[in-house]
Amino acid sequence: MKLKNCRVLITGASGGLGQHIASGLAQQGARLGLVDLRQEALQTQQTALKAAGCPEVHAVSADLTSADGRSRAINEIRNALGGIDLLINNAGVVDFHDFSHQDPAMIERIYQINLIAPIQMAREILPGMLEQGSGKIVNIGSTFGSIGFAYFSAYSGSKFGVRGFSESLRRELDGSGVDLCYIAPRAVKTPANSDAVYHMAEATKMNMDEPEDVARFIIESITKDRSNAYYGWPEKLFVRINALLPGLVDSALRKQNRIMARFAPKNV
Repeated sequence: MKLKNCRVLITGASGGLGQHIASGLAQQGARLGLVDLRQEALQTQQTALKAAGCPEVHAVSADLTSADGRSRAINEIRNALGGIDLLINNAGVVDFHDFSHQDPAMIERIYQINLIAPIQMAREILPGMLEQGSGKIVNIGSTFGSIGFAYFSAYSGSKFGVRGFSESLRRELDGSGVDLCYIAPRAVKTPANSDAVYHMAEATKMNMDEPEDVARFIIESITKDRSNAYYGWPEKLFVRINALLPGLVDSALRKQNRIMARFAPKNV
């Protein structure tokens, strides 16, 4: 997919990963529609992108857990750009927690932002793409959506859902002119992670990547029209092993799970 003059809507645009994706798209000459809940952060980002020479950038503060919020964001960006060629469902929530003590409200928020929002955003934007006979939907998943990790049960479950939705819709859209790309990074160093996550990652030697590196991979995957893209080795191998021999992965992760248990919060 060519990104020059491409009309892009990206959710979670002012987050640790989203802002690097937006910056990379701007460097390719894309016309941007930024969506996030944090209005001040969006305005700061919009100003910085314009100062860096982005040809066109619009920002909309919206709550993606609300149907009205999603529709308003889509309509404002569509009207400002004259249409949408590329939707990047990047917004996400992560919570490292002992599931038996996890706040039920947080569990619901994880599924609303990570799974329901991208499904509904795709549903609302898709008719316009089908009408113009072209477009791409990019769903940002996770390695945790292929390998279920202890103490990330709600998060992993939501990302498993994104992966399944992406696979189904990609097959449904075959031959329509509209593509779907599922991209799965491993853990990314962003403010979305709690201190407990970083302490746990250090103790377990979990690989964590810089957001700018992951953003470059995402943009490369879009331009090369990949259907599925997984970032990081040996995680890509573990994804394949887990799909074939999950019991083997159960055994391999047992020691790591005991270490993780020491860091997982056990309070609501």
